[in-house]
Amino acid sequence: VQLQASGGGLVQTGGSLRLSCVASGVTFSNYAMGWFRQAPGKEREYVAAISWGGGSTDYADSVKGRFTISRDNTKNTVYLQMNSLKSEDTAIYYCAQATTIGDFMRGYEMVNWGKGTLVTVSS
Repeated sequence: VQLQASGGGLVQTGGSLRLSCVASGVTFSNYAMGWFRQAPGKEREYVAAISWGGGSTDYADSVKGRFTISRDNTKNTVYLQMNSLKSEDTAIYYCAQATTIGDFMRGYEMVNWGKGTLVTVSS
């Protein structure tokens, strides 16, 4: 199983980025997908999650209204559209798989993790 995240980069405050995470070696549509992030010197935190069919989504309060998670099961890909970026969004972003969207919300162990992609927001 491999989860490959991409799309990170350097962006100015107020700008936008779209992260992608492509899954291979797994039946993608069987899993809920989500994103976490870890800022320098801080613990990893939950960002957003989406159910296996895409019908349910959930967001951390810190990103609600600015970030949108979506998925394309025909491309084995989950996306994170990030708008109105702030300096505090600077972090390494990781995608992950779970059995259900509730696992993300309850902080349960993830089934698989991807390698991260760095997002840097400059003021």
